[in-house]
Amino acid sequence: MKKITLLLFFLLTSTYLLAQTGDQISITGKVIDANTNQPLEYATVVVKNTKTQAVSGGITDMDGSFKVNTAKGNYEISFEFISFKTQKFPVQSITTNKDLGIIKLAEDASSLDEVVLIAEKSTVDIRLDKKIYNVGKDMTVKGGSASDVLDNVPSVDVDAEGAVSLRGSENVRILIDGKPSALVGLSGADALRQLPSDAIERVEVITSPSARYDSEGTAGILNIILRKGKANGFNGSVNATVGDPRNYQAGVNLNLRTNKINLFSNLGYRDTGSPGVYDSDITYLTDGSIDSVRIENRDNNRYQKGLNGSLGLEYFINDNSSITGTIFARDSDGDNVSINNISSFDPNGINLYNSTRIQDEDEEDQTLQFSLNYVNNFNDKGHKLSVDLQHSKSEEFESAIITDTNPETNTTDEISYDDLVQADYVLPLGENSQFEAGYRGSFQELTSDYIVIAPNLDPEYNPSNNLEFNQNVNAFYTQFGSKINKFSYLLGLRAEITNIDIKLLNTNENYDKKYTDLFPTLNFGYELNEDQSFTLGYSRRLRRPRSRYLNPFESRESEVIFSKGNVDLDPTYTNSFDLGYLNKWGKFTLNSSIYYQHSINNIERVNRQETRIINDEITNVLVRQPINLASEDRAGFEFTANYNATQKIKLSGSFNFFQFETEGDYSYNLTDLTTGEITTVTQDFDTKSDSWFTRFDAKITLPWDIQSQTRIFYRGPKNDAQNDTEGILSANLAFSKDILKDKGTLVLNVSDLFNSRKYQVSAYSPSREDPTNISNQTFQRRMRQISLTFTYRFNQQKKMEKKGDPEEREENEGDGDF
Repeated sequence: MKKITLLLFFLLTSTYLLAQTGDQISITGKVIDANTNQPLEYATVVVKNTKTQAVSGGITDMDGSFKVNTAKGNYEISFEFISFKTQKFPVQSITTNKDLGIIKLAEDASSLDEVVLIAEKSTVDIRLDKKIYNVGKDMTVKGGSASDVLDNVPSVDVDAEGAVSLRGSENVRILIDGKPSALVGLSGADALRQLPSDAIERVEVITSPSARYDSEGTAGILNIILRKGKANGFNGSVNATVGDPRNYQAGVNLNLRTNKINLFSNLGYRDTGSPGVYDSDITYLTDGSIDSVRIENRDNNRYQKGLNGSLGLEYFINDNSSITGTIFARDSDGDNVSINNISSFDPNGINLYNSTRIQDEDEEDQTLQFSLNYVNNFNDKGHKLSVDLQHSKSEEFESAIITDTNPETNTTDEISYDDLVQADYVLPLGENSQFEAGYRGSFQELTSDYIVIAPNLDPEYNPSNNLEFNQNVNAFYTQFGSKINKFSYLLGLRAEITNIDIKLLNTNENYDKKYTDLFPTLNFGYELNEDQSFTLGYSRRLRRPRSRYLNPFESRESEVIFSKGNVDLDPTYTNSFDLGYLNKWGKFTLNSSIYYQHSINNIERVNRQETRIINDEITNVLVRQPINLASEDRAGFEFTANYNATQKIKLSGSFNFFQFETEGDYSYNLTDLTTGEITTVTQDFDTKSDSWFTRFDAKITLPWDIQSQTRIFYRGPKNDAQNDTEGILSANLAFSKDILKDKGTLVLNVSDLFNSRKYQVSAYSPSREDPTNISNQTFQRRMRQISLTFTYRFNQQKKMEKKGDPEEREENEGDGDF
């Protein structure tokens, strides 16, 4: 922890010191109202290099003055302001400091509505193969984590255990800046809860991925784009959060951009506590009659302290090429205490016994990642080559002491080394066509050593194991896209060669899986007019089981309820179709989709019953484990609507309805420990059901320029072959106020206002028709939380976000999207 802390301190110090250097020319001037001669504060200055097409700029201060630092070159300079006509200067060569003098802007009343649209940064940006949701203005996630950000993105849901689903399916791939990353971590859900929301700029929802992207994720891809400094000069921000239950956070973001380098860094600290509950009652049955009832009431308290930071340096080799190096480090410690009060009753309700099982688990996570990126823009027409190299090491150590009638301890020591090599080439063909090709190699070596020390546990049921997991994936892709008048298309093919080697050292078991697959992608678009467009996409996808799904270790929080992996899982393959429609009626925007997915070898978590000897008694236990089912068909529709009633009232909502049909049987052997008789149990998982979820969001400007945001979420009930899940209603509320001449912002956030985000499930095992046990479970991972966040910006203004960042426009135009 000390070494990483010193490293992060050094990185931030280096950022500040380098901020003192840099040789640039400056462009200065003053913008005023042509009618009143009054200065125009927050007018936008756009400076475009006519050779490289790079865009920089800034905004005017309270006196209307501006200063833009840039390199020597030929520039087109323009000035914009709400309800004023844009003024452009002709292209001119600037090799020394330049004072443009007084620039007068005239009012343009006819374009008031249009300029308001420019001023308010779009919440969603629709591309041919993805939707981009900007999260910077979402107050309800301030002081939260990446999980909170994803949970507020339309089509996305995060359940009580942190599992992320897209359109109701958990088979979703999460990328960071377009690549697999150690930031997602070994345990996925926990890692996302440690990544602060302030570090995220936007989320790309890719439901019909092109061949450029990994084939992983049958439901699609969520690409989290982290914030990077883009403004010229030295600037940054600091933020701090306090909340109840325990939520203390602090962050620093620093950026320096000159004509030769762009240095960006951030440092974040989190100290959080999440009290939660898990209650269950299990009714054991024989031939439909009750044998016994077991009730467990578990109080969970999760405490997490973490430090994470990154430093990136982009060096502009020349006007067309650059190289960027980034270091990311994270160190966190957790203490999870679970107190489980257990009671057992006979069929007449007579208490048989009571006990308390306490698990005190300490967790240490460390991650270190190095990334190197090279970009060469051969010209300003999109001809481009990029190369990425990435290496990371993630370590996770867990140690638990369980206090019960028969105490035990268990430890998990997990280490993962991940390497990535990627190259992408883009070649424009004519004015409206583009050819792409590339390679990606991802290589993982993971070891997991799980040790359970329980003197009173029958050795036959001791789940200790040592897993070695190696996975190598080599992928090649090519795609071609073109636009013909209002019609556009993007056709691609991706080939992936996968080699997986799994070893269970304790039992000397080896599992080798090798497969080569082709993944075609088709994306079409048609623009009826400026306000209406259609998209149609097809892609073949797969879901590789992760190491956590393969590792057969068992959780030990309960003596009779276990979760474990399945080392013999096969990948799921999915054919996915998506039809989208976008329409804009003045201040109202509707984005809708109809989708269908057919999957084989579908991975599903199921419940089965076993009998084990526990405390010298034959006991029925419940085991939850992933298996491959025959197939799943999933179809649904969704829409997202935005209505900007006035500049002070903005409403949005989303609705998603889906139906799924699963087919498949699961057979296993059940041993009668009294007679030794072995019975084959076959569970029928054929089921057809549906569910839905919806969101409503209202942003309203109150008196004294206080911004308010209200978000309401409801997820409808869901049933499958073994489970009935009840609906969930939750609400978030936030208020924001700019202070200190708009350099500071205060945000008051109430998450889960009614403390109603509780997951309630009834499970039937092995089947609904003839259950041997019925369990009713209630799970609430985090109680209602209230937090206050303060952000202070220096050498930058919040208003820049509202007018659109010129550098961001440059980034979006040059990201290779067709």
